Amino acid sequence: MNYRNFIAGAMAFALAACAAGCSDKKGSDSGSDTVTVETTTEELVPPTPTEATDPNAITFDDGKFDFAFAKTEDKDCAKGELSVAELMGNKMLKFTDDNTIPLEGKVQKIGISVTKLLGSEGAARVRRIEFDMYAEATADHLKTDDAEGVRAPGWIGGGGGTVTAQEKWYDFQEFSGGEYNFEASGAVHAQFKFLLADSGQCWSEDMDDANFLIMRWGIANESDMYIDNIIFYDENGNSIPISPVSDAETLKNKAEETIEDIKADIEKKKDELKSKYEEAVENAETAVTDPQVREELKAEYEKLMEDVKNSEEFEKAEEKMKAFEEKLKESISNTSEAEQQIIDQIEKAKEEATKVNADVQEAIDGASVIIGKMEDR
Repeated sequence: MNYRNFIAGAMAFALAACAAGCSDKKGSDSGSDTVTVETTTEELVPPTPTEATDPNAITFDDGKFDFAFAKTEDKDCAKGELSVAELMGNKMLKFTDDNTIPLEGKVQKIGISVTKLLGSEGAARVRRIEFDMYAEATADHLKTDDAEGVRAPGWIGGGGGTVTAQEKWYDFQEFSGGEYNFEASGAVHAQFKFLLADSGQCWSEDMDDANFLIMRWGIANESDMYIDNIIFYDENGNSIPISPVSDAETLKNKAEETIEDIKADIEKKKDELKSKYEEAVENAETAVTDPQVREELKAEYEKLMEDVKNSEEFEKAEEKMKAFEEKLKESISNTSEAEQQIIDQIEKAKEEATKVNADVQEAIDGASVIIGKMEDR
């Protein structure tokens, strides 16, 4: 993955600290009396996105977000989907809220899988995380001191948390921004720190999937959440370069998972056939003297053999294997070694499938022998 498509050296724009009322600006001129100047900041300076200046920031400019996930299963979770979308001309990670959960008590949650971005070693070095949050109103339901029916997100704030290497939940410090009355807010800069890192309450290299949650709460109006400019820092305050799992390794992992699924499907079918076979043998031993039951048993065996020969599950497994192999051969381009590892895994799965098919055929042959003996009696 390439997460380094940044505008290096771009100047950070000043954001308006927006309020519904007016702010006082005081100044002096050569010892003259203080002059109070009233100005409505929002009317003069609409929000603008903050550009990243750190080369290791994740800006979503490349459109990739496979390391992020929407958490929606908790009772208080907002329901929605993730995508990369532009806000004020800047690409960001977007949580599109479907607004099926009432505003009161609702929390929008985005998970970030750090191991996928930094690897296990990089995740273990993290001591601080920074990012920018935005919100964009999707309805005109906000009520302010001055008006009703305002299309603006209102107050923005939230917090976050993670599971540490000690398998304990760790709450990061809460954060908040201003009262935003434009349709889209300015950036709310958040900082998550492992304050208890010295006691081991952070991530370690042994964790398979170090991840953290970004949570937005206190939602005052229907609105979508945006995240941008995620940066990870080590204990010395240096930003950590992105070093995600390679594409070849990702493909290998997917190959192994898919092969395991195929094996599970085959084993399931094998167990089902074994149960039917054992049941049929038991029935044959007790029913051989009854001609009517014998005919019924014969019909059952014939149906069993036909079902096995035309099993949709085996056909699907075979098609899945072929399609997966073609996809891998087409996609893998990093190293021949990685490709060979994946192809080897596929060949092993094929061998397993062949063995199971032999077992199935043996069961069919066994059923035929029993039926033949029954017919001879």
